[in-house]
Amino acid sequence: MKVVILGAGVIGTASAYFLAKAGHEVTVIERQPAPALETSYANAGEVSPGYSAPWAGPGVPLKAIKWLMMKHSPLAISPTFDLNTWRWVMQMLMNCTSARYEVNKGRMLRMAEYSRDVLQQLRADTGIHYDERMQGTLQLFRNQAQLDAAEADIAILKRYDVPYEKLDKAGCLQVEPALANVQEKFVGALRLPGDETGDCFKFTQNLAKLAEGLGAQFRYGVSIERLVKEGDQITSVMTSAGEFKADSYVLALGSYSPIMLRELGIRIPVYPIKGYSITVPITDASRAPESTVMDETYKVAITRLGDRIRVGGTAEITGYNLELRRDRRDTLEFSVTDLFPGGGDVAKAEFWTGLRPMTPDGTPVIGPTPYRNLFLNTGHGTLGWTMACGSGQFIADIVSGKRPAISTEGLYMDRYGSVNRPIIISRELA
Repeated sequence: MKVVILGAGVIGTASAYFLAKAGHEVTVIERQPAPALETSYANAGEVSPGYSAPWAGPGVPLKAIKWLMMKHSPLAISPTFDLNTWRWVMQMLMNCTSARYEVNKGRMLRMAEYSRDVLQQLRADTGIHYDERMQGTLQLFRNQAQLDAAEADIAILKRYDVPYEKLDKAGCLQVEPALANVQEKFVGALRLPGDETGDCFKFTQNLAKLAEGLGAQFRYGVSIERLVKEGDQITSVMTSAGEFKADSYVLALGSYSPIMLRELGIRIPVYPIKGYSITVPITDASRAPESTVMDETYKVAITRLGDRIRVGGTAEITGYNLELRRDRRDTLEFSVTDLFPGGGDVAKAEFWTGLRPMTPDGTPVIGPTPYRNLFLNTGHGTLGWTMACGSGQFIADIVSGKRPAISTEGLYMDRYGSVNRPIIISRELA
């Protein structure tokens, strides 16, 4: 069938690749001049199923208050009277219970683990490269309270058979030797050996070429104006380059998905949470990280990408504002120079910001809508890179009328925007 995909970030491009691989005639519409030039451009670089967890969890409201009082705070909130912002915040607070955290983390792990497996198969099939490394994630704890609190996550990791290692200082130095220079600044870590790293921008650009090799067409520099509906189906997409018609449509517009869906009467709980990164040229490889180190205190990920260090983090609730704030850069520079002094030249770093499409419970919104030929692949938050390949294969199966390889529970939405109640889109999937 003919399929139009809206958006060429890592999620849209992965959807295009797997739909084209399934034999469909695919067209991707993207407003930028190339793929992965917005949120997928300079994210933290983690493919981290083991670290997949919702931001909403027990104790988070109290932590948020403490974070806001820190000099290098992981959280920033700009005062706003926008009703959608406060509705989303309230929904997130309602998920800050132990019971909801466990359910939501389980759903995220299911998709993230599957996605890692699909990525590994894609690498084997195509030989795609993107400064990839397979050396795990080190969640670094600066104090004993953080190390003790990790037991709750460890219990869930055990339940879902996710490999992990709880490390003391000596164990940390075995996997990240450069930390020997700052041994007094941490007490231990949780290592997730199944995690990987890589440049999401390079990956998406190369995957788009592979999709084109399978017949997919990418229409760059084309702005999407609206979806045209008739009854219970979408009939076309109106754009700056005219009208596009297809049998099915996949919406993968990240944080901008709710805006496009609003005119169709569909509400999804996706909100833009602003994140920042700096990309630092390495000056001394022996002082740089080997893989990803997550600085738990400041919620900053420090990742080795070839001859660069990607430092990503912070969460800013400020709507669709893309202003680059100097204080956010200061936090990223502090974390990387504090843990890896002399590893890179922060004065020459590229400073970037992007909008993460977050849901209140952390679970993405993937699957059908009340319109029988419109499908969603959005709401991945900080885990778009982690979940991209699995989400692309998952949506390709759904659009093709095939049963996905993993459970659909908790991923579908209904006409009320719920991500908790699955719906049946065909008897074959029942």
